[in-house]
Amino acid sequence: MLVLDLPYPSVSELTADVRSGNIISFAYATLKGEVAAVLQYIGHRFYFDIANKEDADALFSVALAEMHHVDLLGKAMLKLGTPPRYVQCPNTYAYFNTSQVSRATSPVKMLMDDIQSEMNAIADYQKMLFALKNEKVAALIQRIILDEQLHLETFKDMLKKYS
Repeated sequence: MLVLDLPYPSVSELTADVRSGNIISFAYATLKGEVAAVLQYIGHRFYFDIANKEDADALFSVALAEMHHVDLLGKAMLKLGTPPRYVQCPNTYAYFNTSQVSRATSPVKMLMDDIQSEMNAIADYQKMLFALKNEKVAALIQRIILDEQLHLETFKDMLKKYS
């Protein structure tokens, strides 16, 4: 799992705060959330497995980190009083779909899409920080951002090999 060697803030200490739960739910399983990232990186891994095993392993390691983020966010949402659901937009029943998952098959295009996904995730998490008033939830989001920055740099380094 490709993450920084830093602890994550505990979600077990969170208490009911539906507003914060709704804010972070955008990162959970919306069209551009963590679940979509997991699916995209695993899908890209299959193509890299043919071309470059090391890069395939790196993609899988990032996907595992994103799965960990899904786990942390889901647990946090439950503690905050927001049900973690697989929906396109929080508080709706428009269920998650894979329409925003990259379908690229060439290494350069896949990595460009992965870089864009990480940049979007970082920007979205930073927007959440502006809206969050709950310091414990903000600390969790800040810690996740550090992983996303690591993933971004990893994908940029991988792209150098193919450009």
